[in-house]
Formats: sequence, C-alpha cells, structure tokens
Amino acid sequence: MKKIEDLEKEIKLIKDRNKRVESDKAWETSWTRKTLLALFTYLAISIYMYSISLPNPWLNAIVPSIGFLLSTLTLPTFKNLWKKHIYGN
Repeated sequence: MKKIEDLEKEIKLIKDRNKRVESDKAWETSWTRKTLLALFTYLAISIYMYSISLPNPWLNAIVPSIGFLLSTLTLPTFKNLWKKHIYGN
C-alpha cells in the first residue's frame, strides 16, 4: 500500500505545480502586467529624462513606453510563428 500512497503524493504535487504554472502563465499574459510594465517604463524614462534636463520629459517618455507596450503585444504573434516554422522543424 505504500506505493499507492506515494503515487497519490506525486499526483498531488503535480496538480499543485500545474496550478502554479497556470497562474504564472495567466499573469504573464494579463493586461494588468502589461499596464504595470508600461507605467513603470514611463516613470523610469521620465525620471531619467528629467534628471538629464531634456525638454518635456513627462511628454517625451510616452513614446518609448508605448513602443514597449506594443512590443509586448506583438511578441506572442512572433512566438507562434517561430514555434510553427523554426522550432517545429
């Protein structure tokens, strides 16, 4: 009977791991994460531009932040193309 108990423990461990992986994947693809990344990028670039005395740092930091956000939105498309045409071969 020890073997059945060991198998049950292993199954529970696998199910717990799968839940963690699913929640991590949900976070990685969530709009909350993407919005926070864009916000933090904007703040970091704005503060940097302000500290080196560039004109309109709070306005000019929008462009790289939007670029970063757009890159996070297009990466899944390129990932799927890569998986289909390069990794799959």
